[in-house]
Amino acid sequence: MVAKRAGRTLRIDPIAEAKRQWVEHGWTDAAPGMTVVTSIMRAQQLMLARVEQTLRPFGLTFARYEMLTLLHFSRQGRMPMASAAVRLQVHPTSVTNTVDRLEASGLVKREPHPEDGRATLVVLTDAGRALAIEATDALNHEVFEKPGLSPEDADALVSVIARMRRDAGDFADPRPAPEPL
Repeated sequence: MVAKRAGRTLRIDPIAEAKRQWVEHGWTDAAPGMTVVTSIMRAQQLMLARVEQTLRPFGLTFARYEMLTLLHFSRQGRMPMASAAVRLQVHPTSVTNTVDRLEASGLVKREPHPEDGRATLVVLTDAGRALAIEATDALNHEVFEKPGLSPEDADALVSVIARMRRDAGDFADPRPAPEPL
């Protein structure tokens, strides 16, 4: 694969060159880690660009899409805003900003929590549900079905990154399910 940047093909892999420079400058022990971090960050930039290009015609950012999809997958199309922040792994202020924009577009609405007077529910509207489904179809076809990796490489990459996330405290392994009777 040829590296591209700003519409032009690069003659070298800048991350490989950075690793060479790290070693040359005596940071040999840090070179592999620097390479891992910058490789993952660059891959994230490439993936996000594909996702945002696909979502642009729907007037959505990835953050707004995630919120709509989270609500679409919830049992009743609603949840407390604080729960959304936890599920999306973002700061509550980010959820507030995202909900503000989605609400202005008529895709969600806020309702008081029926049992907790301090909490607010974010509720998916019919328009929001329809857009979530339409955008997901586009993402599935344009990005998720063709991530740029073989199925075997995709499985291996997800497994390695999941171990890294677990070891960083991002989640705990679920307890084994009981054996069926």
